[in-house]
Amino acid sequence: MKLHSKILLGLTAGAVTGGVANALADGQPWVTWISDNLAGPVGQIFLRMLLMTVVPLVFASIVLGIVSVGDVRHLGRLGIKTLGYFLVSTALAVTIGLVLVNVLDPGSGVNSAIREELLSTYQTQAEGIRDRPTTFGIETLVNIVPRNPIQAAAQMDMLAVIFFSVVFGTALTLIPPATAQPMIRFTEALGEVIVKVIDMAMALAPYGVFGLIFVVASRFGWHLLEVLGMYVAVVLTGLFLHAAVVQSALVRTLGGRNPLQFWKGARKSIITAFSTSSSNATLPTNISVAEKELGVDPRIAGFVLPLGATMNMNGTALYEGVTVLFLARVFGIDLAIGQQMVVVILSVVTAVGAAGVPGGSLPLMLIVMGAVGVPPEAIGLILGVDRILDMCRTTVNVTGDLSAAVFVSRSERPEPADG
Repeated sequence: MKLHSKILLGLTAGAVTGGVANALADGQPWVTWISDNLAGPVGQIFLRMLLMTVVPLVFASIVLGIVSVGDVRHLGRLGIKTLGYFLVSTALAVTIGLVLVNVLDPGSGVNSAIREELLSTYQTQAEGIRDRPTTFGIETLVNIVPRNPIQAAAQMDMLAVIFFSVVFGTALTLIPPATAQPMIRFTEALGEVIVKVIDMAMALAPYGVFGLIFVVASRFGWHLLEVLGMYVAVVLTGLFLHAAVVQSALVRTLGGRNPLQFWKGARKSIITAFSTSSSNATLPTNISVAEKELGVDPRIAGFVLPLGATMNMNGTALYEGVTVLFLARVFGIDLAIGQQMVVVILSVVTAVGAAGVPGGSLPLMLIVMGAVGVPPEAIGLILGVDRILDMCRTTVNVTGDLSAAVFVSRSERPEPADG
């Protein structure tokens, strides 16, 4: 059985057994024990093994990508294409979400009793999110330049790591080749070692995926999805439409690829993203899929995908837009078209600053909520279903990164192989 089939089997088994445990033995000590001592630890070990490769992988991929490009002017062209694609695709995603909210009007069916129950249940988590830094502005741009790149790496500050890697790789192209070669060889060796570590981590993937999904399904079941069904349906519909329609159209028109073959090639990334809820944790798999399954030039994959894991958050931006408008409706706040446009712009901008880890978008979403007058404690309403939605929006984030890599690779090589 191929690895992606094993991972899919683990995903299905975790969802089914977790759902059955929630339905038949919700709150029983033995279910909690299995989650805390077996399924949870196995899932976290798998997740951590992927996460521990992210910083060295990003560094090696970006540095080698820049060195292989060579010409700094060429590098600038790649950057403009990549960032332009990110912004356009993310803006399209938010627009889809807002159109759906205005058409389907979720939030009007949540009565005050349910609202108070959910707020009470998740008040502590909401307060924890409010306590996290949520500023996003000039200071955020300044902080992209790290005082200490080692500290930035230790804190998983990926924007700072990417900035340092770009500067380091550019500097390597500006010094004499004889001086640069030892560092280039070291970076190449580092990249190959990390690939082997990733192979070791992926051997654990079927069991890790089972553990991660079992914990979620056994804890939440489908009760909260029933309570907030329309909201969840709008988010999932928006994510599906963006992936199936917008991303497929971009792959066909800008990437010159058959969308069905693109989605078939992306299967392993989709499963990994869905199970880990982390763009950063999926990055190693995404680079491998882009190069081996989609035929993306390794130089392009090594440049575009690390940037995408941090900056290209199609699904997150759509989710933020839908959530803010949904919560506004729940609290009886009528947002005019101008205010909804503010939501669109802020959702695109703050999505760039969202951490590529589970729940990384929640603190920054408070900025969007505050801009249109939605009370911050309202975020407690959606925390019960956020984990499941996080899995789905991360999947769209990751496939958006792959579509960007396909586009940039084709634009740099006008005659790609079909498929």
